[in-house]
Amino acid sequence: MMGAPRPGFGLGMLAAAALALLCALQALAVLRMPSAFSPSDITITLAPGHTIELGRAELAAPQADPRHLRLRRDSAGRWFIASASGMQGLRIEHGADGTKTRSGALALQAGQRFQLGAAQYTVETAHDGLLRLKDGAHTWEYDGAVLRQDGSAQGACPQSSLGARLLGFWNRILPAFLGFERPLGFGGNLSCATTIGNPDAAPGNASIAFVDGVPTLFAASGSGRVPLLAEVDGLPADLALRELPLDGASALGVGRTRLLAAIDGDTLRLQPVSRVALFPDTRTELPEGVSWRWAPRNSWLLPSSAPWAGAVALASGLLAGLLGWRTAFRKQPALALRLGAGVALAIAGFALLLAVRAGQAPGAAPTLLLAWAALWYGLQLRRPNAVLTTGVLLLAGGLLLQLELGTAATDTSWMRHFQKTAAATTLGLGLTGLAGLLKARRPASQAQVEWTLLALACCAVVALLVQVGWGSETGVFDLQPVEFAKLALTVLTAHCIALGLGAGDTGSSARKAGLLRWLRLASPALLFIVLLAVALVQVDDYSPLILLLVWGAAMLLAWSLAARQRAATVALCLLAVGVIGAVGLLRATSPDDIAHWNFYGERFLVWLDPAAHPHTGQQLLLGARAILAGGWMGADGVFGLAALGASAPDALAIPAVQDDFAPSFFLNRHGLLAALGLWTLQALFLCALLGAALRAWSGAAGARDFRHAWQARFRCFVLCGGAAFVFGHFLLSWGTNLSFFPIMGQPMSFLSAGGSHLLFFIFPLLAFGAAAPSSKES
Repeated sequence: MMGAPRPGFGLGMLAAAALALLCALQALAVLRMPSAFSPSDITITLAPGHTIELGRAELAAPQADPRHLRLRRDSAGRWFIASASGMQGLRIEHGADGTKTRSGALALQAGQRFQLGAAQYTVETAHDGLLRLKDGAHTWEYDGAVLRQDGSAQGACPQSSLGARLLGFWNRILPAFLGFERPLGFGGNLSCATTIGNPDAAPGNASIAFVDGVPTLFAASGSGRVPLLAEVDGLPADLALRELPLDGASALGVGRTRLLAAIDGDTLRLQPVSRVALFPDTRTELPEGVSWRWAPRNSWLLPSSAPWAGAVALASGLLAGLLGWRTAFRKQPALALRLGAGVALAIAGFALLLAVRAGQAPGAAPTLLLAWAALWYGLQLRRPNAVLTTGVLLLAGGLLLQLELGTAATDTSWMRHFQKTAAATTLGLGLTGLAGLLKARRPASQAQVEWTLLALACCAVVALLVQVGWGSETGVFDLQPVEFAKLALTVLTAHCIALGLGAGDTGSSARKAGLLRWLRLASPALLFIVLLAVALVQVDDYSPLILLLVWGAAMLLAWSLAARQRAATVALCLLAVGVIGAVGLLRATSPDDIAHWNFYGERFLVWLDPAAHPHTGQQLLLGARAILAGGWMGADGVFGLAALGASAPDALAIPAVQDDFAPSFFLNRHGLLAALGLWTLQALFLCALLGAALRAWSGAAGARDFRHAWQARFRCFVLCGGAAFVFGHFLLSWGTNLSFFPIMGQPMSFLSAGGSHLLFFIFPLLAFGAAAPSSKES
């Protein structure tokens, strides 16, 4: 007799069919990838006493200038390199000692002179961490952190932010070795902070920083630069055009292209390894003395580096150890196999991430196979868990879009976004599986959780401070600390609310005491929010502040519903309606009324009238054209099926199309009807998170032990906070791409290129959802 179907079996089959379809589309994109070729070796032959200029076409460097560098050999046969026009700089790596040199840089010595515009500067002292300059009118002293004019420290610049003022004050009152390094700049009409005014040059036309304890002068590049004349071998010369010897050079950086270098007598051999132009055939016009050796694009390229072999060996050893573990898993071989697979995937994903970082990633096909293993592993972990199921499907959709961008591009750098997303997916789903399968024998105590939350908050604050000190709005060290800060804020706030809802208050005095208790409990989260907001303002990254407002309103709504505060619930709903109305009123506002705004004023002007700002509004205009070309069924009329693997030059021209404007490419390639399906899947993911939160809340109401009740409430509000942030990302990203809102610069969860948002926020949220009881268990 046939047994009854298992709960969730139909949902599991439907999810497996959807994932199989997405995997088939990914495979089709790889199989239909057009033939492309790139130079594997560039050989330059130059006789002594001759010079040659090379640029974008000769070096297959898409970001280089048409005349980027000049190579010269002296009468003795030595090779020299220089920037041909000063528009862009050069980077030279030396393999022997690992040092890196950039063009337009000069180590300063006592007695040396340089000139910027009409101003001449003479170096008096350049040792022991101190640089002393004279310009005929003043004496300047710079120690790497503080600039002094005639012995007095410079005050802050009028336009400086609060963070810059505090940083300058810190540097002035503490010794130099405890200060934060701030480069000395030249240009502008005002001398302040660490800037020496020079009316003949714009700010930033020259700078000085200590490199390994040596003060080094740097010339600016670009069309608006003023020549910086510096004494080199006793003769004044434009520093941006200064020649550098190629002796011992192991690699060159031209634009964003890196080329390995080797000199063999009259021949310089260059091997492009990153951001290399792709060509449809092996025909190109090259100047005399330059030749290429062509190589076809290989989708099945396998890595040959030692880290990969070590990672595979380590993963195999751990898998064998788990399978042979003589513990409780001995009676559960299926569980041991899943644990071993999770460990193996996590290690392989981390190795792939390192390989992508080092420019040694495998081809698209092996990367895709590894990502498939992770996706199917994640789908089979806990079939009734809707959070994990919808999350895996969204990840598969994001991988498809990033793969399409890589196959449609005309250089190799775009495939790196797919490889990075695949690596993050493999690593994240491997760790998520371990979190979902490994359960502690005893639940963690409240003290343990609080210490863990304190550690998370401290790590997030330190990362934000590092970004303020050494990073920018794009992050620091290729990471985005704000993503980890969102995770820390979510769990910290969930803990505060879970504790606050642990006891009810009645009566006026009790309500007053309850208000004080709420303020005391919420103070850590409020302090963290303030620190996060200040850090974002200091790096001029305002769009996450809008995201924080959306998250804050959603969390207040969740709290008001849980605490049965009807007045607060109604007020928040009215506030949401008011915000929607305000957006509509802004759309009808005259640009003249917004021209004087300090907060996002330029972005509002572009949003209201993009045609009047064709340069600054290029991203919005190109995105709108791509969406219009996509129509209902995609630009090819069959939901992008005919365009899989084909080029898309117009869509790829959209700035940040792999991140903030990924939805524009999706609408262009697959059409509005496919976007409706994506919206539905995103709504299902949010509903799954909220459903899991409701089940946790019901579990807290029925718990007999206060510890279990607190843990259930904590789980509930972590899921609510995660859903709030994900909803904010969906809302801002769709609103930006469809021009409902001004450009906010936020990636779309799952769809945009993987990185910090996936690793530091999305996968911890999925792991929490995977570890939570499923509908079958609750």
